[in-house]
Amino acid sequence: MSKKMWAGRFEKATDKEVNDYNSSLPFDCRMYRQDIRGSVAHSQMLARQGVISKKDADDIKSGMDSILSDIESGRLSFNSDAEDIHMFIEEELTNRIGDAGKRLHTGRSRNDQVALDQRLYMCDEALEIEDMLRRLISVLKGIAMDNLETYMPGYTHLQRAQPVTYAHYLCAYIEMFRRDLDRIDEAYRRADVSPLGSGALAGTTYPLDRESVASDLGMNGVTLNSLDGVADRDFAIEFSAAISIFMMHISRMSEEIILYASQEFKYYELDDAYSTGSSMMPQKKNPDVAELTRGKTGRVYGDLVSLLVIMKGLPLTYNKDMQEVQESLFDVIDTVKAVLPPFTGMIKTMTIRKDNMEAAALGGFTNATDLADYLVKKGLPFRETHAVSGKLVHYCIENGTTLEKLTIEQLREFSPAFEDDVYDAISLKTCVEGRSLIGGPSPDTVKRYLDNI
Repeated sequence: MSKKMWAGRFEKATDKEVNDYNSSLPFDCRMYRQDIRGSVAHSQMLARQGVISKKDADDIKSGMDSILSDIESGRLSFNSDAEDIHMFIEEELTNRIGDAGKRLHTGRSRNDQVALDQRLYMCDEALEIEDMLRRLISVLKGIAMDNLETYMPGYTHLQRAQPVTYAHYLCAYIEMFRRDLDRIDEAYRRADVSPLGSGALAGTTYPLDRESVASDLGMNGVTLNSLDGVADRDFAIEFSAAISIFMMHISRMSEEIILYASQEFKYYELDDAYSTGSSMMPQKKNPDVAELTRGKTGRVYGDLVSLLVIMKGLPLTYNKDMQEVQESLFDVIDTVKAVLPPFTGMIKTMTIRKDNMEAAALGGFTNATDLADYLVKKGLPFRETHAVSGKLVHYCIENGTTLEKLTIEQLREFSPAFEDDVYDAISLKTCVEGRSLIGGPSPDTVKRYLDNI
């Protein structure tokens, strides 16, 4: 077992069980790129400030480049005896370049080092997730553009309520996902500051140029309190909260896909490549992608709650409990990245049963409100027209028909205000096109919205 770099204070070696329990390398090894980036930027700054020589800084960079290349090619494996990725890389560097590697950690603690690595890693992953989410939005936009006049029922209480278009329905989720993008971007913005220079908790007496390191790393600034710089994990919590809200949205959509692909609705036919069958029942076509997405939402929620509980009682500054933050954050990232590609593929390939959607809109009395509004325009009070429309719906149910199939004579039995123009007024086309306010389902309104996103 390699000797710990902090072992000078200790007379005994760390117990193997404690070493295994303490080690974070099995999961934080994924941050090797960020750790190397941060170390190179730190060492270059140390040389600019005259704290170490330029030759030492150049040797450090050369050594780090070789370590990065060897890890990514598979020539260098992670040492299971190492305490974490930070100590593994520093020890490997020292083995390769000698004393210059021992100067790397000047003016730095693992506390600010790990905080930096986590921020860099989360920001890198956030950008990938944003790209995936934009692809999903793009797919939804394309489908919506093709369905500006595809009529379907809108629901309240899962009861048919008023007619909308499928494009309008999809735009509701586009709006949700655009808000999710904003939230992820906000979390990114607040994470994109460097804690390097905070040291263990109280900074350092070395003349560090913190701003130049942040600039070299492409970050937007530095943390402004050394205690907070090493103790803060708000960025992980905020990012996980943003992903949790996104997962709630995609879970709602998954629930509707599961419903709408059922034989009871028949609005969708899922592509064979994004469905599974039953080992016993040959007729089955199961929406597993949507169901797994709905299930994985709970997993992300659990990670968020874990992060909040880990941090809620910790005194300033760093505590070993905070090592647990990493696994929850990594699981949030891994889960959402696993969800988005198959979900997007499922959406892109499923068949929309336009005829069934329109039949449901017609058969569910979704034009009953428009019937009442028609009578209002004829001069009747809304409360009176609401009652007339309700009685007509009841009559249709009892007689197995729909509003638009009633004769003008039948309609006039309920109100003499009905005229022949009622049939145009309660057609799905008129009902939808008449709702042209901003945010409404009219095809022109929806197209303007889609053209501007």
